[in-house]
Amino acid sequence: MQINWYPGHMAKAKRLLQEQIQRVDAVIELCDARLPYSSRNPDLGRMLSRKARILLLNKADLADPAATRNWLKYFSLQGIECASVQSNKNTRDVLKAIERMTQEKVERSAAKGMKRTIRVMVVGVPNVGKSTLINRLHGGAIAKTGNKPGVTRANQWVRVGDYLELLDTPGLLWPRLDDAEAARKLAYISAIRDEVLDTYALACGLLDDLTELAPDTLKERYHIQDMTLRGAALMEAVCRGRGFLLRGGEVDIERGCVVVLDEFRDGKLGRITLEQPPALHVEEENGI
Repeated sequence: MQINWYPGHMAKAKRLLQEQIQRVDAVIELCDARLPYSSRNPDLGRMLSRKARILLLNKADLADPAATRNWLKYFSLQGIECASVQSNKNTRDVLKAIERMTQEKVERSAAKGMKRTIRVMVVGVPNVGKSTLINRLHGGAIAKTGNKPGVTRANQWVRVGDYLELLDTPGLLWPRLDDAEAARKLAYISAIRDEVLDTYALACGLLDDLTELAPDTLKERYHIQDMTLRGAALMEAVCRGRGFLLRGGEVDIERGCVVVLDEFRDGKLGRITLEQPPALHVEEENGI
């Protein structure tokens, strides 16, 4: 499936982000806990390498808890400070992480008799929940949010308390993605706009993956009788199982595609993680 996945406004977003890097004290990077590796933009790592930062695995309430623990261990072993974040949970741990990352700068300013305002940049690929996190830290809806990529189109400063400011940034993809599987999975979590996708191919691919990741859920929710089906045949079985039919008994493929994608994205198919930490595969193969 060919994906036109790098809209022109992202070049501008990258330039704006580079202009602001020197003005911030620390960085919060968000990825999606269902896709922790592929939902990290490698360009961000290079651009922000000299800044204190923490990686947050957001939407952890939609991901498999055991997989999330494995990913946190994996990133920690890489020397990356990280934590998981669930939707609609308190953000005390995030504020503590900001305090920890910027403590030295605050203390230096205090020694000079000054109260320093800390500025933190929030970054990540589209639709990982940057604006939602900022709204929760702020305590109200101040940053634009939406369950699709591209809602935030420009940098926006948000004040959180008297001495903390957060910079909401547009979601940033990278210009080339040679890994077609990673691109497809980014589309599953809506990091790429549905308008540029072949939703039929995308939904069929997701169903095929779910036969491996969550076969029991797939069978029960969509009333699948033959779990060996794949591709178009599996999509047709889903539509018939849920009663998505047009006049004359023809299956309503368009409705089936929308429902499958929406139900996965909303967590209605259970807590599913799309990829496992690479290092853990090696350990398992070696019997460790």
